[in-house]
Amino acid sequence: MIDSHCHPQFPQYDLDREGMIKRALDAGIQMICVGTDLEMSKKAIELAEKYDSMWASIGLHPNDYLGEEFDEAAYGELLKQDKVVATGEIGLDYYRTAEPAEQKFQKERFIKQLELARKADKPLILHCRDSKTGSTGRAYPQMIEILSSGYASNGGVVHSYTGDLEGAKQFLELGLYLGFNGIITFARQYDDVVKYTPLDRILLETDAPFLAPEPYRGKRNEPSYVAEVAKKIAEIKKISFEEVAATTTESCKKLFNIK
Repeated sequence: MIDSHCHPQFPQYDLDREGMIKRALDAGIQMICVGTDLEMSKKAIELAEKYDSMWASIGLHPNDYLGEEFDEAAYGELLKQDKVVATGEIGLDYYRTAEPAEQKFQKERFIKQLELARKADKPLILHCRDSKTGSTGRAYPQMIEILSSGYASNGGVVHSYTGDLEGAKQFLELGLYLGFNGIITFARQYDDVVKYTPLDRILLETDAPFLAPEPYRGKRNEPSYVAEVAKKIAEIKKISFEEVAATTTESCKKLFNIK
């Protein structure tokens, strides 16, 4: 299987990174190492270059709107690296960003990164999270509106999908994939979305070190735990684990052009 979204370069693994990666590789898990800012994007590439079964994505996370200016030239150079397969994670996150002016800034920077991805012909790893109350802005409809203007043409995945069924249908109509992680192992409100989404449009992910699935909930997550996500999808869809593993792996290779 391929963990399509994890952060093995993050400091949570500084004490045992090689051991954590070995556990994943021994379990037959390959990984997309996802960047969240310039430093973490560079570290993602460095780590991916060490392992044949790891690739990298580069991008500036929407929650980092105060920590870093978007340097188009620097990210553009990173996109040229051999092991870089996507632009991300990029997107909109209104959960912690309630001020309209800050949301506007997020959208502007999101579009800049979409334009960079289109120039480089790289698929997208998209982060989208609505506000706590829904009264200060809806990230999912706004992302769909932006992507509908042509920015979805090079493909991508909406990682950690936690939107509703209608939103899922709209993303799928744009040709995008949906990424599911440990959340679906303990939150039943996404069962209908998982049932509706064609298996060949689903990617497995962990978002490690975050969002550990059952039975590891509350602990540090690891890419090797992605098998628990596959088991839950198989259970919800009433199909075999083997079918989930095979189909999602092929979909991930197809999206990210992994040979």
